[in-house]
Amino acid sequence: MKIQITGIGSYIPSLKIHNTDFDKHVFLNEDGSAFAYPNDVVISKFKGITGIEKRRYAEDHLNSSDLAYFASQKAIENAKIDPETIDYIIYAHNFGDVNHGTIQADTLPSLATRVKNKLQIKNPKCVAYDILFGCPGWIEGVLQANAFITSGMAKRCLVIGAETLSRVVDAHDRDSMIYADGAGAAIIEGSDSETGMLSYESGTFAIDEANYLFFGKSYNQDLNPNTRYIKMYGRKIYEFALSKVPAAMKSCLDKSGIEINQVKKILIHQANEKMDEAIIHRFYKLYGQTPPKGIMPMCINELGNSSVATVPTLYDLLTKGQIENHEIHKGDVIMFASVGAGMNVNAFVYRY
Repeated sequence: MKIQITGIGSYIPSLKIHNTDFDKHVFLNEDGSAFAYPNDVVISKFKGITGIEKRRYAEDHLNSSDLAYFASQKAIENAKIDPETIDYIIYAHNFGDVNHGTIQADTLPSLATRVKNKLQIKNPKCVAYDILFGCPGWIEGVLQANAFITSGMAKRCLVIGAETLSRVVDAHDRDSMIYADGAGAAIIEGSDSETGMLSYESGTFAIDEANYLFFGKSYNQDLNPNTRYIKMYGRKIYEFALSKVPAAMKSCLDKSGIEINQVKKILIHQANEKMDEAIIHRFYKLYGQTPPKGIMPMCINELGNSSVATVPTLYDLLTKGQIENHEIHKGDVIMFASVGAGMNVNAFVYRY
């Protein structure tokens, strides 16, 4: 038995934040000193590296679990199922619900339970829980659904990735421009057909790499040092991703029995355009090849990095023909891959 994605949905917040909206921000170095160059230079360099022109923020009255609920509704409608037949709700996030204007994470009750409540699922045997796995959380949730379904513990799972990163960023850190909000959700079911998941790979690197992403104080020395924000060592993450992700993808593909030339699309976590391009080039280099044109759909330039939501959102847009110059057909082989806090890496090969 394989698992199939039988329904997919996403929620893209309506608030568009352009790069130019950061013109008046006071960006500082880690020691609190001012940058040596003006914001237009900061923004130009940022765009050149990340590819991000815009990002989406959640409306003030909405929270991560609200975005997740909207995406889940769409996935359920897309799958044409009764939500009462869902055995597991697996919700990947990193920071819980964070009310607008605050920075405190709220995870009581779990966000998965909140989504179950919003969906009004009465069945007590529909088990709802959260997972914390950094940006690769949605893919890891799919791998957990695979374990439940192929072992006979479940027939149908709802796997969600949703986040409001805009509410945990330090406005004085230029890395804050990377982050965005959004949600993606999928219905996962068992199938005996030719299509579905063919192989997977997952790993955690936690010796030297554990704290590449962390919670730290604002770069503004006048702010409360006990208030924490998402921080990262960008160069270390870049080097880690190029070292570990292509190897994990190769291991995953080799286990599937699929040839590299049969892969039609690679959906990779939308973290940084230049980094993703470098990962793909290094992956193909492992096979002595260069990536074919159009292998990697991207949405980061318009949507930014919404962490766990990027991969399911990208898949939703691709399957619905909403990514320019990209399409997918029945029987096509897709590879999903991600990297993020932990440091975690995962991938799976899927026949559409």
